[in-house]
Amino acid sequence: MVTKTERAEATRSRLLKVGWDLFSENGYDATSIEDVLESAGVSKGALYHHFASKEALFEAVFIEGERDCMQKVAAAAMKERDHVEKLRAGCQTWLDLVMDRQVRRVAVIDGPAVLGWQRWREIDEEYAFGLTKKAIEHAMQAGKVRQQNADLVAHMTIAMLGEAAMLIARASDPKAAREEARETIDRLIDALVR
Repeated sequence: MVTKTERAEATRSRLLKVGWDLFSENGYDATSIEDVLESAGVSKGALYHHFASKEALFEAVFIEGERDCMQKVAAAAMKERDHVEKLRAGCQTWLDLVMDRQVRRVAVIDGPAVLGWQRWREIDEEYAFGLTKKAIEHAMQAGKVRQQNADLVAHMTIAMLGEAAMLIARASDPKAAREEARETIDRLIDALVR
């Protein structure tokens, strides 16, 4: 027998999946609460039981997407043995993920617009900053990167990746922008190396 808690969790999961599908395909502005209700097959009360507003649903979808992306970034980094290559693989994997139209839409285009710059950065720091700082610290400990303020270098790396992602997202030719970003980021990472 399915418990009330299990049903609630199933409903929340369905809303998150439908939210991702609709927000990533149509964008935040073009997705209505009615679209979400119809696609999820739930009542308005069920939606508002889990999410206070469309914006709250979007934030939850955004966070789930961020978690998923950072798991992929970490997995790519862990395939490398060298600490600098781990950092490089993580950075490049993030920008590869931005090439996915759905990730680009939710994470880069609508994320800052819907959540506001401050909240968008808070979430980004919660998931991406720690991972980036850890990679930089390990590279410093291994003597591969000059000793310096790891917090500052991690913040600058996140800023670099965020700007590169925005350039890719807004480019008329995202593939060409991605290739330019690949080369530039590699050069900037090389500048950190001893």
